[in-house]
Amino acid sequence: MSIMDELIDILTLDPIEVNLFRGHSPPEERQRIFGGQVVAQALMAAYKTVGERTCHSLQSYFIRPGDPAIPVLYQVERSRDGHSFMTRRVIAIQKGEQIFNMACSFQRDEAGFDHQDAMPKVTPPDQLPDDVDRQSEELASVPEDQKRWLRRRPIEMRQVDPVSQLKPVAKPAEHFVWLRARESVGDDVALNQALLAYASDYSLLGSAMRPHGVSWMSAVQTASLDHIIWFHRPTDFSCWHLYAQDSPSASGARGFNLGAIYREDGVLVASTAQEGLIRRRS
Repeated sequence: MSIMDELIDILTLDPIEVNLFRGHSPPEERQRIFGGQVVAQALMAAYKTVGERTCHSLQSYFIRPGDPAIPVLYQVERSRDGHSFMTRRVIAIQKGEQIFNMACSFQRDEAGFDHQDAMPKVTPPDQLPDDVDRQSEELASVPEDQKRWLRRRPIEMRQVDPVSQLKPVAKPAEHFVWLRARESVGDDVALNQALLAYASDYSLLGSAMRPHGVSWMSAVQTASLDHIIWFHRPTDFSCWHLYAQDSPSASGARGFNLGAIYREDGVLVASTAQEGLIRRRS
């Protein structure tokens, strides 16, 4: 099974009862479930209850760390079924407690006004190294237990101006990352949105860390607190997408981050926002 097949399997939830689904995590060493996975699974659970509608926005909160060793139950509440819009609330449960919740809205296809910001001009992806290849070289000498993110991911990422993990220096909060699914999943709108949602949590919090000269391997504690996505236009996520990210503010041990996701041809397909914990370890 390819790494892409593994991710699709993870996003394929088991129906338990009406409005109740079960998801699982990949067999890899993690202390907590990756936030993007929970967002994507919750979105897929909601999609199972809306018929021929497309998600245009989701707003979510990470409440407790998820345990990757046990399944997650996703309970969908059908808040409203309107003519144009449907609203769903999804609650993720482990050990009888909420670990995450999401509100999401779906819309029937509809024509309307159309405009967007232009995509920033940055180094194209074919002139940049794969993140895993670049970090494998940088982290060749570190202990094996610190190399967990060097496993090749189903999402390929190429950073325009990366921060060194071992010797981070302060850089502007603006951050650009090219990303795409390593294999095509066809034209399924729900699955392509779920892949985008999954990938959108990888690097966004790092934008708030850049001005402070710290990295994921520094003495800093990090965690996503919330995650918001607006889906503007459908896309094939196996194509290259530019994730333009910025952190306008950090305060109170929290970093605030904004993102815009453009297809390589310049089409703006989604926008994101996230606040995350960035706390110096004592």
